[in-house]
Amino acid sequence: MRTRLIGALAALVSAAIHLYLWFDGVKDQGTVGALFVVNVLAGVVIAALLLWRHWIPLFLLAGFGASTLGAFLIATTSGLFGIHTGWSWYAWLAAASEVVAVICGVYAAVDEGYLTPSSRSHPGPQPQ
Repeated sequence: MRTRLIGALAALVSAAIHLYLWFDGVKDQGTVGALFVVNVLAGVVIAALLLWRHWIPLFLLAGFGASTLGAFLIATTSGLFGIHTGWSWYAWLAAASEVVAVICGVYAAVDEGYLTPSSRSHPGPQPQ
């Protein structure tokens, strides 16, 4: 459960940074501004869903972290929807929180047994 709480905190940190940046002027950047709102809402919803002991919130947490970090890396290199950005203190903090989200999502899924093989997933004779 501790890993889920750390993952929830990571999602909330990412959401808070995106909300701060949205108010700081990203809201006027067309598609990127709208995607920042989606990121804020998704981070909050995923953090709340992590209370549900199921594999779906863990999948969402890892995907949230990976997709958000991926979009940022695209924006820093070739640009995303015409927007180019750089590395600042909030970018480093957001990137770190997204890496933590991915790690927590995968680690919790393994730790809770969602990513371990079961006898039902392997048809055929089982060793005695």
